[in-house]
Amino acid sequence: MRVSVVQMNAGSDKGQNIEQARRLIADAIAADRPALVALPEMWTCLGGTRADKLEAAEELPAPGSAAEGGPAYTFLRDVARTGRLHVHGGSIAERVGERLFNTTLLFDPDGRELARYRKIHLFDIVTPDGTGYRESASFGAGEQVVTCTVDGVRVGLAICYDLRFAELFLALRRAGAELILLPAAFTLQTGKDHWEVLLRARAIETQCWLAAPATWGRHLDGGGEPRHTYGNSLICDPWGQVLARVSDGTGWASARIDPALTARVRRDMPVQEHRRLPI
Repeated sequence: MRVSVVQMNAGSDKGQNIEQARRLIADAIAADRPALVALPEMWTCLGGTRADKLEAAEELPAPGSAAEGGPAYTFLRDVARTGRLHVHGGSIAERVGERLFNTTLLFDPDGRELARYRKIHLFDIVTPDGTGYRESASFGAGEQVVTCTVDGVRVGLAICYDLRFAELFLALRRAGAELILLPAAFTLQTGKDHWEVLLRARAIETQCWLAAPATWGRHLDGGGEPRHTYGNSLICDPWGQVLARVSDGTGWASARIDPALTARVRRDMPVQEHRRLPI
């Protein structure tokens, strides 16, 4: 199964972001013919005020429902249908009353929603230069570990800051995951030191493929201050080797997920069977 990760330079203009995603996905499909294409975290509205986030957020149809969704939901579903591929919608703001969730959606080639995951770990930190982030001021936390099957491959779902919590990734492995999708908007300061290290560590620990589409470049926060995300979208194998990467700028990268390699790595180093301490 060939997977493409798309790297975007998103801002707070939802319409412009959707058009950027449309162009990049079309280019990735034309060039690499992936079976699965994945977008970054919060690609529909990155930065801006809480009011911007509320305006960009969408009330999602009930899973399995034939009801129409909002612009981003409809876009993702239609790309899956017209491209005849699986589309992982990175994450968008899901609105439930006055509450927001940072939510992943995954669609099959018929445009059916396969999975929905709400980000569990919220980004409430201070970066080394003193810049503060408080995701919990706008978003609620999810509670469910989520997997689904894409072309016979069991896929686990996580989002950005989740990457720092190995117990979630081990739970996804226990649930049968072979590929873990991690859309992100990693800050430039934390990304340059931790992004690749953590992705490779999670791949090695779980013996899963990791596909991580990310945002890159400059956007403005709610107060008009510039923020920068790191990019470096990548795909690594269950041995922790990076097979494909987008460094700076927008674009995409693709790699083939090989279940035979997964099986060989797990057979030769059966860490799940060797695990002794409860997680």
